[in-house]
Amino acid sequence: MKYISENIDFNIKNSAVTLGKFDGLHQGHQILIDKVLSLKEEGYTSVMFTFLYHPYNLFSDNEIKLIFTEDEKKHILSQSGLDVLISYPFSHDTKNIEPEDFIKNILVEKLDAKLIVVGNDFRFGRNRRGDINMLKAMEDIYGFKVISFEKKRWEDTIISSSVIRNELQRGHMERVNNLLGRTYFIRGKVLDGRKIGRTIGMPTTNLLPPSNKLLPPCGVYTSRTIIDGVSYPGMTNIGYKPTVGKEKEKGVETYIFDFSKDLYGKEIDVELLEYVRPEIKFDSIEELKVKMEEDLTFGRKFFNI
Repeated sequence: MKYISENIDFNIKNSAVTLGKFDGLHQGHQILIDKVLSLKEEGYTSVMFTFLYHPYNLFSDNEIKLIFTEDEKKHILSQSGLDVLISYPFSHDTKNIEPEDFIKNILVEKLDAKLIVVGNDFRFGRNRRGDINMLKAMEDIYGFKVISFEKKRWEDTIISSSVIRNELQRGHMERVNNLLGRTYFIRGKVLDGRKIGRTIGMPTTNLLPPSNKLLPPCGVYTSRTIIDGVSYPGMTNIGYKPTVGKEKEKGVETYIFDFSKDLYGKEIDVELLEYVRPEIKFDSIEELKVKMEEDLTFGRKFFNI
């Protein structure tokens, strides 16, 4: 997969392109992705056009939190068969581009779009004035065809990134994973931690997610760790380690069942399956160890190991 970011000078030929924010790459997004992938058989270049956001919102002081970071999104899409991922820089200029100019200058001239695949509520351009009707009105002018899809539902819920964010912030991991259509995960390189777990016979791996990664509530979760494509069951703590460290940044600490290899510096994915309990501050390491042993017993029953 070709990855283009922070660059507005690109030239793609004969593309089938899907457009949107694509935070979460959830089930609704997957319909659009699958469609452009299917068009590869007809000779089109499959393209996803999205935006690369600055860590801080242009219009407020709030940091944009992402279900999947840019690195995680690239990792998912690189395995999908997509030809090109374009993360277009989001700026004041980008925000203020007139929708007619976006169609002409980007979709037609830069992407040579022959097929445009979007959700039926897709909006773009200055003041979000561009929509599916504007795109369809310009089909004959520019020679492209628009393919649109209704919102996908799961049970009684319309799937959207905002719904998934809300469930994630509540720690409803099973619901999050169903809405996503994949398991929520945290990707990163294993850090050299305090090794407290090793001293009490429970060695753990430590990740420090980027500040713009949207994490679930602090607590203990059943998890799977993906190492070199192999999945290993375990238990993960999200939080600040109040008993032993009182860390300033929220970290991801995982105990992998029956695993003893050194993973320091290794890039891994930690998938969260189910919320077990909140993070607790204990009065001693001994109390922490007892609770961790209870967590591991729960985990072995959960995974039937």
